[in-house]
Amino acid sequence: MASSAPASASGSKVDNAEAFQGKVKLAVCQLSIVAEKQQNIDHAREVIEKAADDGARLIVLPEMWNCPYSNDSFPTYAEDIDGGASPSTDMLSDTARARKVTIIGGSIPERSGGKLYNTCCIYGSDGKLLGKHRKMHLFDIDIPGKITFRESDTLSPGNTFTVVKTDVGCIGVGICYDIRFPELAMLSAAKGAQILCYPGAFNMTTGPLHWELLAKARAVDNQLFVVTCSPARDDGAGYIAWGHSTVIGPFGKVEAALEEKEGVLLLDIDLSEIETRRTNMPLEHQRRHDVYQLVEITDRNRSAL
Repeated sequence: MASSAPASASGSKVDNAEAFQGKVKLAVCQLSIVAEKQQNIDHAREVIEKAADDGARLIVLPEMWNCPYSNDSFPTYAEDIDGGASPSTDMLSDTARARKVTIIGGSIPERSGGKLYNTCCIYGSDGKLLGKHRKMHLFDIDIPGKITFRESDTLSPGNTFTVVKTDVGCIGVGICYDIRFPELAMLSAAKGAQILCYPGAFNMTTGPLHWELLAKARAVDNQLFVVTCSPARDDGAGYIAWGHSTVIGPFGKVEAALEEKEGVLLLDIDLSEIETRRTNMPLEHQRRHDVYQLVEITDRNRSAL
């Protein structure tokens, strides 16, 4: 039966006919994270407000910006976003509305239905929640002598793609380890994404080798902008982030990048470049859809497979 088959990505594409095509001033905020949640919230607000004052219309925060990145921290710092007991996302909504900016809210630990998630909330310039992405691919790795971490010890995975239409373009969101899976990026692009934002906290083992490489790969594969946003490096933390938040253009060029310390990337990106690059190299029209196909499995048909 047709209802039991996976849904084609093209069948769920966001209406992108009127997508924003001009320049967008972007701020990528690489924040220092401390143990005190309220201090993190207050600091993030200050940085967002300063970026807005400097002209940013799209502001991106890092993964787990309200707490230390650890399995011990996630349950303690988790917030009920849907239930309204969420000071972190309340701040994001209030600040987005007050400063009339779109915010890709990094991620925080979310408590919902007895489970914990690594969750990014996206707020429009009116302060309304446009979408919520729960990290789909959990960071479970073991590199002997280097790093071992299992997010699945405390967190559960999300099951849905997140692509939202904003007044500064159509934006797809993944979180950290999600960037390693090209299917997520390709489906987001098929849904109309012009910018892929990945709040992330790569570590000192994988960061130097893979952070920029993966961002470039996702940008070149899909001919769009890729933004990665990391916490600043804290050499005294239990988990040490690589930093190096980066913006990659649709032809694989590094548009801007930070190093390891706290800072803000403030730059203009021109979304009209996407169409130029896709016209010059029409990958979508050259795909062999008669040989292979990219599909999304929806909740409705997942149980039937």
